[in-house]
Amino acid sequence: MKYLACFLEEQSAKEMLKGILPRLLPDDIEPKYIVFEGKYDLEKQLVHKLQRWLEPDTFFLVMRDQDSSECKDVKKKLSDLCREAGKPETLVRIACHELESFYFGDLSAVEKGLGISNIAGQQKKAKYRDPDSIIDPSGKLKILTKGNYQHIMGSRNIAPHLSLDNNASRSFNALVSGIKKLLATAI
Repeated sequence: MKYLACFLEEQSAKEMLKGILPRLLPDDIEPKYIVFEGKYDLEKQLVHKLQRWLEPDTFFLVMRDQDSSECKDVKKKLSDLCREAGKPETLVRIACHELESFYFGDLSAVEKGLGISNIAGQQKKAKYRDPDSIIDPSGKLKILTKGNYQHIMGSRNIAPHLSLDNNASRSFNALVSGIKKLLATAI
């Protein structure tokens, strides 16, 4: 058995990955989720956790939100921490600005996952065409869904419906393509 260890800043990221990884991972690769208490906890503990990982045949993914930082700076910092831990091959992915940008990239999945009508049509509006540029996507998603979106439950319900091939979020597409490339080295 091989493993994909996912180091995540929050529970909602775990729920999102639990919805997409079964469609990406072959049967002989099992995901493991290590959820931290926010981005600062992730950054503080990452080197230690990576260095102490004992399970052989493990590939690593580190993912966190960009929030108000520069995306490239966040990725560089996390990549540097992975190198410091002796795991330079770790896949580092950043959700620009937040995880909810992934959901704005596929409003049809939001509609299906939350059981709400008339959301998918919003995808054509100019303000939603570039989901990675939306400031405060979690707040805007709560407004768009009239309060029906909650971080953890929303991620759990939306993620299984996310299209792996047709999402307007570049950061989501980078996550999916990065996982596929990582898996190509695992096989």
